[in-house]
Amino acid sequence: MPAQPRTEVSSPPAGPRGREPEARQLTEAVTRLRRALRSSIRTDYPWETLPMAQVELLQVLGEHSPARISDLAARRRLAPSTVSGLIGQMITAGLVTRDVDAADRRASVVALTDAGREKLTAWTTAHERRIDAALAALDDSARAAIKDALPALFQLAEHLGEPADGAAED
Repeated sequence: MPAQPRTEVSSPPAGPRGREPEARQLTEAVTRLRRALRSSIRTDYPWETLPMAQVELLQVLGEHSPARISDLAARRRLAPSTVSGLIGQMITAGLVTRDVDAADRRASVVALTDAGREKLTAWTTAHERRIDAALAALDDSARAAIKDALPALFQLAEHLGEPADGAAED
């Protein structure tokens, strides 16, 4: 496969005071990272066609399986009808199964199949391999800065998961 042309990496344009707010810069960085990762994976691994919404459900099920549709919807902050539709597609693809909840026979639970677990493992491995390669291309100080930023990024993700008004959830 021929090498992909490199695009020049640049920072977002500066605001009127010569500096963009951190929130805007971080939003741009996260958007670019997601887009670049998604694009590079599909270039390097053309077999990877699983939609990100389904990957995210597989990830939740990888940690919390079996789970009710309502629990999956709450964890991903999606409408239950959206999750139900995605689960229907995933059942058709053989990635998950839907069964009656033993604790409440009126409800159903979703669980990963062996094929779903294998797909999730392959997806995770491909992404980790791609990120490892990109990290290896950076200099030591850039890699150290990313490593040092990880705890703060996880804390930021936790804060973003809280209600917008800052009130604690019951």
